[in-house]
Amino acid sequence: MSDPSAKLRIDKWLWYARFFKTRSLAARQVSDGHVRVNSERVQKPAQTITAGDVLTFPQARAVRVVQVVALGTRRGPAEEARTLYEDLAPPEPHAPVERVGPRPTKKDRREYDKLSDPG
Repeated sequence: MSDPSAKLRIDKWLWYARFFKTRSLAARQVSDGHVRVNSERVQKPAQTITAGDVLTFPQARAVRVVQVVALGTRRGPAEEARTLYEDLAPPEPHAPVERVGPRPTKKDRREYDKLSDPG
């Protein structure tokens, strides 16, 4: 197992764990104040983290909440990156939308367009 007192820069870890495509993007997110470590906002990319820290940050249209499991030594493949953290955010429900009636035909679509066309 790794040294429990080991530390790593937060921008490097976010890049190692493949949350951001480049290290500079990760550093920008931290500098802009969008990342929290154990519920405390950090603004320095050189902020160090250790195993057990909880990170909260926006990614795409979702807010990620992850716990650091390991620090890592390189930016490896995705399978290796997934071993660096545990995702704490609840999974979002993706219920399929059920169709109400039969699928509309081209004729139905043209009639609908005629009704909604103001001119």
